[in-house]
Amino acid sequence: MLPRERLIKAMELKHPDRVPSMSQFSIGFMNHQLKGKDISPMELWLDADKYAEALLFLREKFDFDGILVSIHGHDLRWRDKVRKIETEKGYEKAIFNDREEIYPEDDLPMVRFHEHPGEVSLEDPDIFSYLPEKVNYVPASRESHFFISDEDPYRIFQILKDKTLGRFSIHGEVTSPLDYLLNFLGYENALTGMMIASDTCKAILQKFTEGIVEMTRGICSQDIDAVKISSPFAGMGFISPEMYKEFELPYLSQIVRAIHDAGKFSYIHTCGKINDRLEMMSQSGATGLECLDPPPIGNVKLDEAFARIGNRMFIKGNIDSVNTLLKDNDDVIRQDLLTRIQTGMRYSGFILSTACSIAPGVKAERVRMITQMVEKYGVY
Repeated sequence: MLPRERLIKAMELKHPDRVPSMSQFSIGFMNHQLKGKDISPMELWLDADKYAEALLFLREKFDFDGILVSIHGHDLRWRDKVRKIETEKGYEKAIFNDREEIYPEDDLPMVRFHEHPGEVSLEDPDIFSYLPEKVNYVPASRESHFFISDEDPYRIFQILKDKTLGRFSIHGEVTSPLDYLLNFLGYENALTGMMIASDTCKAILQKFTEGIVEMTRGICSQDIDAVKISSPFAGMGFISPEMYKEFELPYLSQIVRAIHDAGKFSYIHTCGKINDRLEMMSQSGATGLECLDPPPIGNVKLDEAFARIGNRMFIKGNIDSVNTLLKDNDDVIRQDLLTRIQTGMRYSGFILSTACSIAPGVKAERVRMITQMVEKYGVY
């Protein structure tokens, strides 16, 4: 069975020949693994060809069944738009007309705008005039934006299609409207606003949702199998189940429908503790769920998750990248992987992966264990 077929079977809630293996790379992990490959942290972030080269190299190195494309829309002429390249604290720094971007090895790039846009006040009568006409960026974190170019924005998918010839499952990614709201208003203002100015927040969420749906349709026009919807701030540490139902679920569901209308699979990525909202997440209509962080980072047990939502959603997870892969010894890691494989195999629709992204400091040998263990113990 081809790796792509294996992942599709699992996403269809069926048993493939063996448990599929596919984990998400953090930018920091990618940079560590790419040393000596002539791909700098700046190029990894800005250059479609270098990013594709990195994804292909790492997929092969760890023998994963699929490739997640976390960012798309790389500017084909980004080098022409960099006014100057410097170093700051040993890291590359690119200076553009409107901003500076710093590219550390261990983390996401950091953006400093020359004229900082600041946080928009919910009391501003012109608040909706500040919303972008088109969603052309990804709020990777509070200080990290990836800007999407209109010029051939889906080129990365074409590169990967041509290089892989359909052997591996390729997944795109979009970010949830809740992330855009938090980024637009500032985290504290947005969380407060959901309680004291809920109608305004909902109108902003809907506006962002419409832009994300448009972006999603573009991604789904490519030869991919699934779209991950990243919503890291929708867990118990940020919003209650009631707020999830009010400020996340209606907007997430619209994106899910757009993915399914295009004939692709969808899955939600929410970090941390989500045990109290598994059923609500399944109400979005998404075909899968990723992360399911185990204790102590999260509070989800794999067998319980399958018992509650496994008949409606495939489950991709739930290896603790920090406390297990990074900190434990090899024997403990092997036993942890074996336990998760044996648990997942009792159900349909299981993909073994790290819960969240592979932490930057994890050794390559430990990531290789993931596929080695399913090849040995994950055969149905």
